[in-house]
Amino acid sequence: MAVFFRNAAVGVLALLAAAAPARAENLADAMAMAYRNSNLLEQNRALLRATDETVAQAVAALRPVLAFIASANYSDSNAPLASSNTSASVTLNASLDIYDGGDGRLAVEAAKENVLAARSNLVSLEQQVLLSTVQAFMSVRSAVQTVELRRNNLRLVTEQLRAAQDRFDVGEVTRTDVSLAQSRLALSQSNLVAAQGQLNTAREAYKLAVGQYPGNLGSVSNMPDLPDTLDAARAIAMRNHPDIEAAQHNVTVSELSLLRARAARRPSLQAEVNLSRADGGINNSSVGLQLNQTLYSGGALISAERQALANREANLAALHRTVRTIEQGVANAWGDLAVARAQLQASDQRIQAARLAFEGVKEEARLGARTTLDVLDAEQELLDALTARVTAGANRNVAVYRVLASMGMLTVKHLDLGVPTYDAAAYYNAVKNAPIRSVQGVQLDRVLKSIGKE
Repeated sequence: MAVFFRNAAVGVLALLAAAAPARAENLADAMAMAYRNSNLLEQNRALLRATDETVAQAVAALRPVLAFIASANYSDSNAPLASSNTSASVTLNASLDIYDGGDGRLAVEAAKENVLAARSNLVSLEQQVLLSTVQAFMSVRSAVQTVELRRNNLRLVTEQLRAAQDRFDVGEVTRTDVSLAQSRLALSQSNLVAAQGQLNTAREAYKLAVGQYPGNLGSVSNMPDLPDTLDAARAIAMRNHPDIEAAQHNVTVSELSLLRARAARRPSLQAEVNLSRADGGINNSSVGLQLNQTLYSGGALISAERQALANREANLAALHRTVRTIEQGVANAWGDLAVARAQLQASDQRIQAARLAFEGVKEEARLGARTTLDVLDAEQELLDALTARVTAGANRNVAVYRVLASMGMLTVKHLDLGVPTYDAAAYYNAVKNAPIRSVQGVQLDRVLKSIGKE
């Protein structure tokens, strides 16, 4: 008996679980999936790792270079009394740049700044991916709601046509009323097909952004907090926006490049050691120093310095331009949010008035004080109001996240999406000292595993 009741309880629980609705996919889930599945982020993470290697290469340029040369020769002659001859030798060479005018150290610092700029660019791309996901999510939800509204409208217009036909049959209305209802029915069917087409387009855009087709999308709740004022939002953007950080690092790189161009005009000192062994046990060794300086290069060195100076001025101008662009972007996003909120409020008021008008016109038509056209017009006004409310709600939600992106805060870390984030420093720390043996097999696997890409 105990076994019977236990099995029965298990069966009831299984039925309840099967009957329970599937969990709705919320916006946070979509953004987390987009972050994990984005090919754009994967591409630029790989490019960042490639940029990390430039630091290793710059560090390696400061170290000695060891090389060997092994040669073997065989000679034969057809001349009288000539004989064949063989020879072999091995030479080991070591060279080190003792002084290069500071170019090597400057190259290391420039490579590090390029890495920091690439990291900032990666954060900027992360913002683009997440904002695209928000837009795709809202587009699908709006399209689904619009399709449902169009279906409800089609059912209602079908009922209106049936009622008009019944009233025509008893002589209460004319054929004109029936034709008007038929025309509205055809328009409603066309609008439904168009809405379904828009839904299919939105689903494809969602798959591109997230990596899979949308499921049952839930309502949007727990919107991120925003600053109270526009000035506060601008101040956050000036401190945190990745585009400004990238532009600042680019300026530093151009300044270091100018110093490298000047260093190229200084002398360089190189030490070299050679050890060789040839046939017959002949050993040779040499140690030498070589001092080099270009005295005349046809103006190339001076031209390179002028070019570096011009690039620095260009990057400074780009930084100022970026700051102004970010300020404008924050202001525009803030204004768009205010407009979207106002439109949403107006849409709610419009729906309330349109619904009351529709109910009133239907009742007046039933009493003979209104025509079928009046009812159809009132119904269309209500449908337009409901559709506008869907669009306004989606625009408001997107506007909130656009403000967040304009501030440089639309990131997985700031939104606390609960997804492992890519550690941009892990690979850099593994290769920055230019290890002789590649550590990719150990360190890179750990980096990829941390983001679920193993």
